[in-house]
Amino acid sequence: MTKDMQREQHYPYRYQHKGRSDRTISVQFTFDGRTINAYKGESVSAALLANGVHLMGRSFKYHRPRGVMSAGAEEANALLCFDRQKSGDSPFMTPNMRATMLEVFEGLSVRTQNRWPSVSFDMGAFTNVLGMFFPAGFYNKTFMWPKSFWEKLYEPIIRRMAGLGPAPRLADVDSYASTYGHCEVLIIGAGPAGLARALEEVKKAQKAKTSPRIMVVDEHSEMGGDLLSNPQARIQNLPAWEWLEQTLKTLEESKNVTLLPRTTAFGCYHDNYVALAERITDHMTAPLADMPRERLHRIRTQKLILATGALERPLVFAGNDKPGIMLAGAARTYLHRYGVAFARQACVFTSHDSAYAAAFDLADAGVEISAIIDTRENIDESLIRGANLRNISMHLGSSIAKTTGHLHLKSVYVGSIGRNMLTAPFRRIACDGLLVCGGFTPVVHLFSHAKGRLRWDENLGASLPDCAPDLSHNGQEIECIGACNGHFALSDALQSGCQATTTYELADNGIGTQGKVVQVLPRAKGKQKAFVDFQNDVTDKDIALAVREGFSSIEHVKRYTTTGMATDQGKTSNVNAVQIAAALLDKPTHELGLTTFRPPYTPVSFGTIAGHRLDAHFEITRKTPIDKWAKDNQAVFEPVSLWRRAWYFPKENETMSEAVRRECYATRQSVGIFDASTLGKIEIVGADAAIFMERMYTNAWQKLGVGRCRYGVMLGEDGYIMDDGVIGRLAEDRFHVTTTSGGAARVLAMMEDYLQTEWPDLNVWLTSTTEQWAVIALNGPKARALIAPFVEGVDLSLEALPHMAVVNGHICGVPMRLFRVSFTGELGFEINIPAHYGRQVWETLYKAGEIYNITPYGTETMHVLRAEKGFIIVGQDTDGTCTPDDMGLAWAIGKKKLDFVGKRSLARPDLCGENKQFPRKQFVGLLTKDKDFVLPEGAQIVAKSKQTMPMKMIGHVTSSYYSPNVGRSIALAVIENGRSLMGSSVYVPLEGKVQEVNIVAPVFYDEKGENLNAI
Repeated sequence: MTKDMQREQHYPYRYQHKGRSDRTISVQFTFDGRTINAYKGESVSAALLANGVHLMGRSFKYHRPRGVMSAGAEEANALLCFDRQKSGDSPFMTPNMRATMLEVFEGLSVRTQNRWPSVSFDMGAFTNVLGMFFPAGFYNKTFMWPKSFWEKLYEPIIRRMAGLGPAPRLADVDSYASTYGHCEVLIIGAGPAGLARALEEVKKAQKAKTSPRIMVVDEHSEMGGDLLSNPQARIQNLPAWEWLEQTLKTLEESKNVTLLPRTTAFGCYHDNYVALAERITDHMTAPLADMPRERLHRIRTQKLILATGALERPLVFAGNDKPGIMLAGAARTYLHRYGVAFARQACVFTSHDSAYAAAFDLADAGVEISAIIDTRENIDESLIRGANLRNISMHLGSSIAKTTGHLHLKSVYVGSIGRNMLTAPFRRIACDGLLVCGGFTPVVHLFSHAKGRLRWDENLGASLPDCAPDLSHNGQEIECIGACNGHFALSDALQSGCQATTTYELADNGIGTQGKVVQVLPRAKGKQKAFVDFQNDVTDKDIALAVREGFSSIEHVKRYTTTGMATDQGKTSNVNAVQIAAALLDKPTHELGLTTFRPPYTPVSFGTIAGHRLDAHFEITRKTPIDKWAKDNQAVFEPVSLWRRAWYFPKENETMSEAVRRECYATRQSVGIFDASTLGKIEIVGADAAIFMERMYTNAWQKLGVGRCRYGVMLGEDGYIMDDGVIGRLAEDRFHVTTTSGGAARVLAMMEDYLQTEWPDLNVWLTSTTEQWAVIALNGPKARALIAPFVEGVDLSLEALPHMAVVNGHICGVPMRLFRVSFTGELGFEINIPAHYGRQVWETLYKAGEIYNITPYGTETMHVLRAEKGFIIVGQDTDGTCTPDDMGLAWAIGKKKLDFVGKRSLARPDLCGENKQFPRKQFVGLLTKDKDFVLPEGAQIVAKSKQTMPMKMIGHVTSSYYSPNVGRSIALAVIENGRSLMGSSVYVPLEGKVQEVNIVAPVFYDEKGENLNAI
């Protein structure tokens, strides 16, 4: 053994002069509390292997010991909890992070998961002992009897054991970013094919004297792909790593090229729209405070080049999941890229040529290769010569019957394959590592996302891109190159990348990557499980059970067994599962097909998707032009539909109740100012506008004078109230319609539907103007005096501008529509001004109103004031089953109108007034015996104080408040035949006590309406 091959004294699995990590910078991190020494540039899995740690987790269902299996994003076993702190609970904790993709840094803390109390001794492993009771679909069979046990015993246990990593308990404190981008060429994958294509695009641009935007994306921290694991290769008479360095330097120096390492393309959507997740700080010890943890790139590209490579497949054999069993290509990566040998004495089990490259490299590095077990009887002579040169024994036409070892592999038992059976005697071979290779699966996920079609290649045992989606109408295209298109050999990958315009002189280690793949292996009799899906603990017997129980579609087999449904989405298991199922069904593999590939390619955090909107809902939050003023003045907000609205304005240490009482009292005594900008506003214009209004609303509109307003009720086709609002006629052919804040979109959609499908002959245009107008509502006896100095061109006198009038003018020099309306019963004005002037006018009026003790009020006070007057709110006092008559709005139905939306439904017997057979719930007021007791909204109402269960409910409370102006609690309700019960008592059963209440008229304040015309 040469000096370069000698392992470091303290790290028996690490080589001094191998690998690409920076050996001048050592770091320490913790693994389950144990301090691990590492070097900058290493992955967590490489550092753990270098320290002799192979046990990195427990499997999902059976809690079997598991070690790292791969070196990339396809890892199914080594899933860890990532943290920047060493504490148990941290706002930085993220579960289910792949050890193969995590980079070490000083202070990193990682923990194993899905185990208790420790990964080496896991109490959950009892499920492995009882594995016969947990086959595929066990949850649909085992726990159905006795039925009473499900809720009390089975379900709680299953819920506690479900999942892999623990959910974070603390709020995420990281920030995230997102961006949009465009480019002419987007290359996904920076392996040999992707880099060759990037160089080719740069050369073409230089020749044509153009500067197309080129982006090269790779999910690893270092670009190079398979070249990082193959330093012996020579490209154009240069060592592979030197060629890689020169290529990356050329690309970095090209001003039109953007390189994005640590960036995963997780979804490809319509018209070459690609989503990328960039990891920015997960490899940093102390990132700057303003740095986002991850960034979402949303890229639209003209040409999409997929150079996504291929994933090595494991083999399915008895005992194939023990720590120490690894994909051959991964072992080669750990050796060359990280300078780490995963074993001292290893065996190789393969059905494919490529495993020999890993075996020979490890042998040359000083690892003892005990044997190469190949399922094929005939292989290339060069492979046999290579094995003989290194004194490696070979077992052709053989398979592994079983493995030994619990927390780590100790030995394998090998038998010969004869007549599709694994026959005894079995030979035991001692080893602490096993390299496996069952061929390669091209990464065609993104191609499939884009609706590209695949074809099955029988020789390669893989699905390859066949027909790309036609994007020529957009001048766009998609192309697959390299291993993802079946070009597994390095020379073929390079040539596919350069489109044959450059000839690559290539000398590798002489080992090809072609060969017939034998995938479905014979099994020896025994009790050891042979796993197909390592993350979901799906065995070959589970797939056989699914076939026996009648599942012949691979999609059904997938869902019944859960194979391919974990966080790795079957990257290493799907093809094995398909081939096993096809063999059991006696069907060709291509006939059985593949399961559907869906985004994301690898898991994406919610923070990345949310971006800067972290902690917000996916629904947008709409804010009025006056929202910032309300925030600056300590408003408490509440969501109303999609709007954020000021709820109340507390002063000093006021409670909500105290603030609302003050606002209510001040508004009725002097003047209150309210932001009503959220009201839905629709402009209805055209020669037939009045006819359209007649048909949409219950009221009459053709005779409404210009400059006048009317309260309108809109019904659905079922005759129930859908929306309401005040509507002003601005001209013979123009109406300004207001709707409820949450109903604007719904009302406009309904109007458009009728206009386009039922009455296309009408000359009418509909325009949403909700965002165009900011609305300031002034209410109270001092409202007129406040605005008078600022209004131009409008006579504000009672005679000139009576209640329910509208006029155009100016206020504070700003154009306005002034409505003389009131939702409080007080003298009221609703000032509509262009939205961008909203805050300016508000602040001017507020400052001027200080002499009147002007009081801003929020939605809660608005609710109390309107309830005092008995004004309804659609959606609160109505529940989708209320007619106008139910709510005391029969007067709003045009008696002489021939038709309007919902008219025919109002004639149904069950909707007609005082019908004893179909009693209607009618709108009434309620007063409690206890004046200070506020009924809970939604409380049910019964006719008698004492009834047997179940009690008959005759209605419910729709609104309930304490009214400072009335001096007691008030409530609104809908009760069966409520109007006929005026003055009588009904009862509200509550926890601990039944409240007696009196039914009264739903107007509690200023019954005659005198306050509307205050002077």
